[in-house]
Amino acid sequence: MGRIFVVELEGRCYKCKFCKTHLALVSDCVSRAFHCRRGKAYLFNNAVNTTIGALEERLMLSGLHTVADIFCCCCGQIVGWKYESAHEKSQKYKEGKFVLERGTIIDEVDFSTEFFVDSRPSMSSDADDA
Repeated sequence: MGRIFVVELEGRCYKCKFCKTHLALVSDCVSRAFHCRRGKAYLFNNAVNTTIGALEERLMLSGLHTVADIFCCCCGQIVGWKYESAHEKSQKYKEGKFVLERGTIIDEVDFSTEFFVDSRPSMSSDADDA
């Protein structure tokens, strides 16, 4: 086995829930209206730091598709699947896209830019301002 090179995405991204490896940019999300056996799922134009499993025919709610499960390249957990081909014309837009299951990813907001929130109670009241 060779060395694993992990891609670090810049900007807000979804990460593997298990090992925090970057998987996809929020801006690459095409739809948040997908569903999988275990709950919600998101459709992406691109995903990184994944390995692709064997192709298989899978009957889904939207019809028959050729898909491959995708796994996090660091921890090996299944994180979703990739659409290789769709058998119905109306589903062709999914080909080459990735689905990440919501239960296997986390969305961490980038707090690298510092900001200050004053959470101390105010000493003045609204009546003082009148």
